[in-house]
Amino acid sequence: MIPINAPQIGAEEIEAVVKVMRSGVLTDKLGAGPVVTKFEEAFAKFAEAKHAIAVNTGTAALHSAIVAAELKSGDEVILPSFTFVSTAEVVVMTGAKPVFVDINPETYNVSPEEVEKAVTKRTKMIFPVDLYGLPADTQQMREIADKHGLVIVEDAAQAHGAGYKGKPVGAFADVTCWSFYASKNMTTGEGGMITTNDDEIAEKLRLMRSHGEREEYQSVMLGHNYHMSEIQAAIGCVQLEKLQKFVAKRRENAERLTSKLRKEPKLQLPIKPKGCKHGWYLYTVRLKDAKKRQRDRVVEGLRKKGIGAGVYYVNPIHLMPYYSKFSKHKLPETEKAAQQVFSLPVHPGVTAEQIDFIGKSVLHLLKQVRQS
Repeated sequence: MIPINAPQIGAEEIEAVVKVMRSGVLTDKLGAGPVVTKFEEAFAKFAEAKHAIAVNTGTAALHSAIVAAELKSGDEVILPSFTFVSTAEVVVMTGAKPVFVDINPETYNVSPEEVEKAVTKRTKMIFPVDLYGLPADTQQMREIADKHGLVIVEDAAQAHGAGYKGKPVGAFADVTCWSFYASKNMTTGEGGMITTNDDEIAEKLRLMRSHGEREEYQSVMLGHNYHMSEIQAAIGCVQLEKLQKFVAKRRENAERLTSKLRKEPKLQLPIKPKGCKHGWYLYTVRLKDAKKRQRDRVVEGLRKKGIGAGVYYVNPIHLMPYYSKFSKHKLPETEKAAQQVFSLPVHPGVTAEQIDFIGKSVLHLLKQVRQS
């Protein structure tokens, strides 16, 4: 099976982990061991941010960021439904209310026009997601946020190595969150990072990840146990050095696959808007004017051929049983995309020959769908 994503772990990561284990320093009471600190400094430089705060998961990064930005019970947060549930989950954890708005049907990212229409007196935050590795239109959302006095927390969990307006993603956000889950463009197994240029927010984040402690047994605010371990950070340091190479290979695979699928009229291929550098976490195509069962037949056929095609996200958050109570706006583009999109492997472990096989298999299956 050609997996939809696969961690690219080499001898360097293994050696880095062994070095930490031999040192005997596996973690730090305040979450800032020497290797974690090294990783934070390197990641801040990569993200062109003043501060980088490492935590143990991407979800911990999201939760910490919105709490540090002073999101409170009763506040409203505007965000997409077409994403992984953690983005909405952390909002509800604070007692705030997620307000789901629709997406741009070409980028699959949240629509700035829909964001502005959803702003109310209770709106506190805009929570865009860089879906599939394509940057959201955060410059336009920055203008909306400044107009209404809102905070932007950007979910860049899928966008390592992506760029926007000549900068790494996050340049127009107040806080940006990253995930290092095993499937991501770079990994620490589990892990997350928060980047910001705001000194006050950064200080809160460092306190929150270690039970609110500035010193041991001196909690000055409510916190959590969100430490990143030294082992995770050791893997992250090596992966960050390899990231540009990883993304270049993803881009090469994506371009090759596009060349194979370009002439297929039934497919909407991924786009790269002007000013955006795609991170290619997922290569997502759309079966135009299709019903869910037709899309699912293609995905099932690809899996039978040993191609790990996936559907992200088959159930938008606003349609999930728990979150349906927060559904306020109609989201036709979100629901339509969920019926028609599917993603294909382009990670660095996929060879050129496999890309050709994937392309050929997709075209063959689409021919069968047309004839049925």
